[in-house]
Amino acid sequence: MSTSVKPENMEVAAQRPPPEHNDCRGAASILARVGDKWSVFVIMMLGDGPKRFNELKRLVGGISQRMLTLTLRGLERDGLVTRTVFPTIPPRVDYELTDLGRGLSQPVKALGEWAIAHRDQIEDARMRFDLRSGSD
Repeated sequence: MSTSVKPENMEVAAQRPPPEHNDCRGAASILARVGDKWSVFVIMMLGDGPKRFNELKRLVGGISQRMLTLTLRGLERDGLVTRTVFPTIPPRVDYELTDLGRGLSQPVKALGEWAIAHRDQIEDARMRFDLRSGSD
């Protein structure tokens, strides 16, 4: 018995993602910025107002000067942070969230607080997984 393919059965409805899902790559680059651990901490620390570079460095424990510089530049490039230079000697530079950055501040703060609150549970789960998997 042979099977023939009839032209009327050749059409397959193409399933297109909804318009809001069309550009995942574009969203991915934004999520990479705001999901970066240092960006999360910087945004959290700027949530209550402008800070100077060294103040941010103290508040974001473990970040190097270079990484803080790169993180602030990336956040500034994305329109989330503004950098204001005051004409004093030595120059004073303040970093502050923009309106866009303030809109992101609450979700980022909630994510950071969740991570801190559940750190022990996550570490326990990782340890149990590693023991089961024979990983180090």
